[in-house]
Amino acid sequence: MPDLWQDAMDHAVTVARKSGEIVRDALQNDLMIMCKSSSVDLVTKTDQNVEQLIITSVKEKFPGHSFIGEESVAAGEPCVLTENPTWIVDPVDGTTNFVHGYPFVAISIGFAVNKTLEFGVVYSCIEDKMYTARKGKGAFCNGQPLQVSDQKDINQSIIATEFGSNRDAEIVDKIFSSMRKILCLPVHGIRGVGSAAINMCLVASGCVEAYYEIGIHCWDIAAAAVIVSEAGGVLMDVEGGSMDLMSRRVLAANNNIIGERIIKEIEAFSAVRDDAPVDPSIK
Repeated sequence: MPDLWQDAMDHAVTVARKSGEIVRDALQNDLMIMCKSSSVDLVTKTDQNVEQLIITSVKEKFPGHSFIGEESVAAGEPCVLTENPTWIVDPVDGTTNFVHGYPFVAISIGFAVNKTLEFGVVYSCIEDKMYTARKGKGAFCNGQPLQVSDQKDINQSIIATEFGSNRDAEIVDKIFSSMRKILCLPVHGIRGVGSAAINMCLVASGCVEAYYEIGIHCWDIAAAAVIVSEAGGVLMDVEGGSMDLMSRRVLAANNNIIGERIIKEIEAFSAVRDDAPVDPSIK
């Protein structure tokens, strides 16, 4: 029986590598930087070029498939996950890192069918690390199997998180309060590389016990969610329960013990869902 989605996954790996070449080349040239929602929510011409490369190549090979892409949504395309085979793409995860030459930048390509994630490809292109996972077939980095940490003691753990791009004082206070509570459990440390996809891959790799964030988007986490799950980790909402891909909230942990302990310390808040209807009166 033919493998329905292996060809798609192989294509995702190929186009991720090509995209990585574009990113590395752009780092050697002038960067065209623009702002989206605020002065800290950045987009570059490279983001747009990479997304166009991915979408064009996929449409040629799989013309019936759908897309959710960060830059396409920013340009007004709807962010709706249907039962149709759907590519969920972040062309440059870690744009702020990219702009500053901070060496953690990823191309993230997730793939869902019937609203279920089937595979994920995260290419940390400056490090040249290709993270891949297929549902039911394990997770890998450059072909080597990944396995989450077996640590069950929160006091012996490293936790990853990010500050996000929201600079509203009330939100920032909640973010710092959560970090303070977690740090004072105590944990070994709090880290963050500036890319949701890479942070989650570090959980899958076993060097970080958990990662949480509120305010990310589905394209930041779709691919890495498969990688975490296939490496033996768990995915949940920051207030417990299952992860909702469109909720803009995620907690990825090596096991339920660590995840549920962190949830107790997080001052949760809600973000506007990725699939929320767009008000046509807002330009």
